[in-house]
Formats: sequence, structure tokens, C-alpha cells
Amino acid sequence: MLGENHSLLSDFPEHKDTINRLNATSTDFAEKAKRYHSLDYEIRNLEELGSPASDETLHKLKHDRAELKDELYQVLKHAE
Repeated sequence: MLGENHSLLSDFPEHKDTINRLNATSTDFAEKAKRYHSLDYEIRNLEELGSPASDETLHKLKHDRAELKDELYQVLKHAE
């Protein structure tokens, strides 16, 4: 679905406490989470507002977001 929110808390509500703890205690996690949310916001804006972007650009942004999400999820699994 276009414009769907893929925030970490939306996609991993069962890890809410861990996400909050890691954001407060791990600079690496917090920086990656910030980058992830920035990518998600950019993608939603491009989709919702129809901002000019090539299919290749949008695909790359989504790919980068997916890779970062996988990294963050692995950290969440090991931090539990």
C-alpha cells in the first residue's frame, strides 16, 4: 500500500520496550533507527505527494530501508 507507515514501533510492537531501551542506550542503534525513520518518511512523502522521483530512485530507497530494517531486527532479537 502506498504511503504505509513502516515505523519500527508499527512493525514490531512486541519489541516496543527493547526499541525504547536501545534508542536510549545504544548510539549505534539510535543512529540506525533515525536513518530508518528518515528513509521511511522520505518514501511515504514520495508516494503520497507524487513528488518527482524515478522508479530506480524509489526502488533504491525501499531497498535501503529493507536492509536497515533487517539489521535493526537482528539487534532487537539479540537484545531480548
